[in-house]
Amino acid sequence: MRLEGKVAIITGGGNGIGRETAALFVREGTKVCVADYDETAGQRVVDELLAIADECAMFVKVDVSSAESVEHMARAVIESWGTPDILINNAGITQDSMLTKMSIEQWQRVIDVNLNGVFYCTRFIAPYMVERGKGKIINTSSIVGMHGNIGQTNYAATKAGVIGMTKTWAKELGHKGIRVNAVAPGYVETGMVANVPDKVLQLMLDKVPLHRLGRPSDIAHAYLYLASDESDYVNGTVLEVNGGLVI
Repeated sequence: MRLEGKVAIITGGGNGIGRETAALFVREGTKVCVADYDETAGQRVVDELLAIADECAMFVKVDVSSAESVEHMARAVIESWGTPDILINNAGITQDSMLTKMSIEQWQRVIDVNLNGVFYCTRFIAPYMVERGKGKIINTSSIVGMHGNIGQTNYAATKAGVIGMTKTWAKELGHKGIRVNAVAPGYVETGMVANVPDKVLQLMLDKVPLHRLGRPSDIAHAYLYLASDESDYVNGTVLEVNGGLVI
């Protein structure tokens, strides 16, 4: 097993990519903290994981936009299992609107979750990794953060910011034994894409050489690579997983 004996925190672990990643990591030997705001979804995932392996999972409710909530989550994991080996900053939301119609509330909420949330989680976990001298931090960016997208000013800004933080932290933490990388998915079959109009979705599919959307498992396996020992010389990289949508 590629992650045997390790401990991982996956934010946004109750649905979609996070849920798929949690299951994959448990099968690879990891203990997983499913950290999510949705208690029902998060506990459901933990129940599924415990059917795979005993004592392999725990749920912690967290609002990643709240520093206090994130600090509570970090303490809960460390008190139960010790310092995490892996942090996956996967939680994210969209609140789309054209620039001239985007409300201040839409802008701020996406910034709070997608950008501040990544900072808070990393800020509270990284010092423990540094103290131990090793760790893997994986941030979730997006194709939108690299190339922009109509109607997603707030989302694009956060995902571009995630790339900037990833590269900065890779420089700051690399010599302390911490590898920091990002994954930039294309359009993936999750609840976010479910709200995209069929006409727009078809236009996106027409541009993908593989002629399909990404699956949560495609992103989960990218996380697995970056979390494993196989990626020990990978630091500050943005791994694009988009089926060739942008070449």
